[in-house]
Amino acid sequence: MIGKSRVCGFRRGKPREFFQRHQPWQENRSRISCYSAPERAVCAAFVEESRVNSSEATNPGRKTGAVRRVLRWLLVAGLIAIGGWFLWLYGQIHFYATHDEARPADAIAVFGAAEYDGRPSPVLRARLDHALALYREHLAPLLITLGGGGDPRDSEGGVGHDYLLAHEVPESQIIAETQSTNTEESAARLAAIARENHLNRILAVSDGTHLFRIHALCASLGLNVVTSPRIEARRLSFWDGSMRLWHEMFSYTFWRLKVH
Repeated sequence: MIGKSRVCGFRRGKPREFFQRHQPWQENRSRISCYSAPERAVCAAFVEESRVNSSEATNPGRKTGAVRRVLRWLLVAGLIAIGGWFLWLYGQIHFYATHDEARPADAIAVFGAAEYDGRPSPVLRARLDHALALYREHLAPLLITLGGGGDPRDSEGGVGHDYLLAHEVPESQIIAETQSTNTEESAARLAAIARENHLNRILAVSDGTHLFRIHALCASLGLNVVTSPRIEARRLSFWDGSMRLWHEMFSYTFWRLKVH
């Protein structure tokens, strides 16, 4: 038992001061070896602590290197997570763009696109024509056109309304929404129209790459929505297809992050 006896030439409680005075410890091996086994164990423990502290003090780059390795792994993990997120998004967008879920519903909703001085753009016309085809197949008794603008008559919804009227759809079977300015607002206005008119299932029509985000927005508002992509009149170029895809990916990501 060591007790209060001197250990390796110092009183208990002052080991660090002793080894600071007697560095390097290798020179004191002969002195340490003269003590009993318990005393030598105590000495060895403090010698090791002193050696480690001395190594860290003389090698600050080791700690910096460890921090850099941790940061490097965090960066790699972050890039993998981001890549996985966009890969999942691509799969979802591709699925909705290539699967037509058209089935009987209470209404067909046509999401707006550009109009030019009261005339639908080629994209909007293609969406309206697809909705007309579904309507003529008796999949729904009501058509809803969505999209705002400056003048309600020249809004996307108003132009869609007039286009459907010109194609022999009765006025009583068309609802034109002319206030929304983006897809998120269109989905919110569609939800309000559905509640006011007691519509349970909506058949949404738009471009294929647009439908995944439409479905997600409508589902978040409690709508029961099925989707039907409009037919592409011509094959998109690689650039146009990529721009549409990235637009939808970032728009959906910002919506999920609640970034406006």
